[in-house]
Amino acid sequence: MAGYERKDAVYRRAKREGFRSRAAIKLEELDRLFSLLRPGQRVVDLGCWPGGWLQVCADRVGARGRVVGVDVAETQQIERPNVVVLNADVYADGLVQRVRDALGGPADLLLSDLAPKMSGIAASDSARHAALVHRALDLARALLAPDGIFLAKLFMDAEYQGLIQEIRGTFAAVKARKLDTTRKGSSELYVCGRGLKGAVPPT
Repeated sequence: MAGYERKDAVYRRAKREGFRSRAAIKLEELDRLFSLLRPGQRVVDLGCWPGGWLQVCADRVGARGRVVGVDVAETQQIERPNVVVLNADVYADGLVQRVRDALGGPADLLLSDLAPKMSGIAASDSARHAALVHRALDLARALLAPDGIFLAKLFMDAEYQGLIQEIRGTFAAVKARKLDTTRKGSSELYVCGRGLKGAVPPT
């Protein structure tokens, strides 16, 4: 198997264009595929560290939009007035209200690039990642406007079918795509859901 090349072409492009991570280039591709971002949106970015997605979102929603990032890892504030970063665990009590207050209303788009710290034990890592996707869905149900959009990172592993079924049970239209910018050999893909079928009260 080829070794992991951190500084690949996507990484180098991200750095050349002033982004904090290669993930910013992935989000640009995701936006082309799914038409996620538009001016004036309220956006939530779960697992926002180190801030590449925040940079892309801030530029594309513009001055009338609002972007709130959440991560347990301390994330340097983005130098844009329409971005707020909350240093918080996604499981924290009262997080929904904190995010809603920072957004100023319901979210139009919720992005989840959440991933656990890897243990190297495949079954355990898959289960922990699935738990984060479930949490992202819970937050989406509480935060999204009825016509809001949900986007999450999944892996083609033992948890995939169960997660897809839950996402399809939550949203009226669901699409999954692999990206050209994903590292070679990765089982990573992204799932986009539109049309929230139901919501739960904020907690």
